[in-house]
Amino acid sequence: MSVFWRTAAVGAMFALAIGIGAQTQTGSTAPLSPEQRRQQAAEFYRTHYVKHEYRIAMRDGVKLYTVVYTPAAGQFDDAGPYPFLMSRTPYSCGNYDNDVVEPHVTQNPAIVRSGYILVCQDVRGRWESEGTWYEMTPSHDGKGIDESTDMYDTVDWLLKHVKGNNGKVGIMGISYPGFYTAASIVDGHPAIKAASPQAPIIDLWMGDDAYHGGTFMLDANHSFYAPFFAPQKNPLKEEPKNDFDFGTKDMYAYYLRMGTLANLDSYKGGTNAYFHDQVVHTTYDSYWKARDLETHMHGVKAAVLDVGGWFDAEDLAGPVKVFHAIDKLSPDAPENTLVEGPWVHGGWAGQSSSVLGDIHFGSDTASFYRENIEAPFFAHYLKDAPMAPLPKAYTFETGSNVWKKYDAWPPKQAVAKMIYFEPNGGLDWKAPKERDSKDEYVSDPAHPVPFTQYVAEADVPQRYMDDDQRFATRRGDVLVYESQPLKEDVTVAGPVKPMLKIASTGTDSDFIVKLIDVYPEDYKDPDAGADEGKHVTSATPVFMQGYEMMVRGEPMRAKFRNSWEKPEPLVPGKVTEVDFTMQDVNHTFLKGHRIMVQVQSSWFPLIDRNPEVFEDIAKAKPQDFVKATETVFHQADAASGIELMVMPK
Repeated sequence: MSVFWRTAAVGAMFALAIGIGAQTQTGSTAPLSPEQRRQQAAEFYRTHYVKHEYRIAMRDGVKLYTVVYTPAAGQFDDAGPYPFLMSRTPYSCGNYDNDVVEPHVTQNPAIVRSGYILVCQDVRGRWESEGTWYEMTPSHDGKGIDESTDMYDTVDWLLKHVKGNNGKVGIMGISYPGFYTAASIVDGHPAIKAASPQAPIIDLWMGDDAYHGGTFMLDANHSFYAPFFAPQKNPLKEEPKNDFDFGTKDMYAYYLRMGTLANLDSYKGGTNAYFHDQVVHTTYDSYWKARDLETHMHGVKAAVLDVGGWFDAEDLAGPVKVFHAIDKLSPDAPENTLVEGPWVHGGWAGQSSSVLGDIHFGSDTASFYRENIEAPFFAHYLKDAPMAPLPKAYTFETGSNVWKKYDAWPPKQAVAKMIYFEPNGGLDWKAPKERDSKDEYVSDPAHPVPFTQYVAEADVPQRYMDDDQRFATRRGDVLVYESQPLKEDVTVAGPVKPMLKIASTGTDSDFIVKLIDVYPEDYKDPDAGADEGKHVTSATPVFMQGYEMMVRGEPMRAKFRNSWEKPEPLVPGKVTEVDFTMQDVNHTFLKGHRIMVQVQSSWFPLIDRNPEVFEDIAKAKPQDFVKATETVFHQADAASGIELMVMPK
């Protein structure tokens, strides 16, 4: 539910992407300021597109604001007729009833420069559109009004009323617009020939924005709803004023001070009806099930490009889920390809993407995607341009930093292998033989394990997804298991499945598992600076020797170990299985590196605190939060580890 696509900086990002620069006297290109980029982008749009605003009536009479940008005559090599390329958004198409030309559809210069009729629509109940807005509008499968019928009616109107179109429609969107893209092609209009749901929300409770493993994604959700996303009185041209103030830049301190979810779900916490719904529906109940788009992806007639990022902190699950759902429910779709790169949320859209935090990926992967995958995909299906066949899955393999093509996802060659926890912090492919072996730690909700080593502001820092975990290794409430240096590369492709044998003194606990790539101590860092030791007087340097790169991390609330709908308490002291599935990865642990797994019971304020007591946490009181001793077993009759999908040599 990122605000990614609502920003008015689309034009600036477009100018940055096409690399416009000012020529110096020596012939070199000088970098432009952000304001110069915005001006150049605005000039391009002004001279190349003509703006038209409409209020299109749906079948029930509700009118949806739709802005159409048609290519200006003589400005494109393609003289038309042109296909439509559309995005539907709850974040505002912007610039209502004026002559500002700024399409909020795509930042891809290869698309914008080639000639499309660009269309942005405010979805039902948001901004200038009439009607009532619902969180992730439930699909009605042809038995009522939903996003599919709104898209169908819009396409029908556009084809009949916008001159110079070629009868073909594409739709794309990132994050919430990604959801609307996927929802719009359910039993879709036959003129929709191409669709690209990018970082789409597919199931809010099952691994997208709201809940992961039954834990509430606290920081991301509260910082989205409290200061920004709230109910509106429509139609609406300007964003209503919001006076909410966190009062600090330190979100760890803020959420610890606020204490409980009940305090956040209050006037002081900046709550609204949308946030309230996220907080109070703490099990997989009918509210969430109605918003699971995964079970409705039937009748897809368009070619589909499902796009996501391996380091997306918001909608990591959505792209893979919609990919599998379309394969299952719409097997006759002309194309259904999964693309995953080393990207944060929307990181492929307009900027360069060769680094995240301290980790370098060796090339500008975002530009590669835009020029070699996205632009040819839409040109092929909407303009009949030639295109090299796409694989079933086109994924970037981190660690080795190479693009891979597979005929299935996960790859058919991948083999499930368990890597087991051992005594003394070991990690090995062989099952343990010890008769009595375990580790313990005390989980204290008053002193939760932070998810970053630095002070993080509101909005989850995107770089945490591959951050160094050495700070967590040094805590007494984090268990660490580490392999010997690898004698050969190990490539993992697919979901990661922790299988834990635990016991707790509490009646509920969380178990966060992190899969980590440990760099060798003799790693040669090409970016290492000269400042070391006592000579450091500015920002501290980052030493990559021994760096603990998080490859994947996910939480699991133990009370949901047997059912998402009917939680069950832990029996204090009883050995219990806690198995769960983490999000997919495609990563190579290089020769000489080590594989590490960390286990902990808090991850704050990324997820809400567990009081270590079986109860409805939305109703928990401050006195309910107590310490618990957590035990993880690694013995012959109670082995713990993680199952990895390992590629053969």
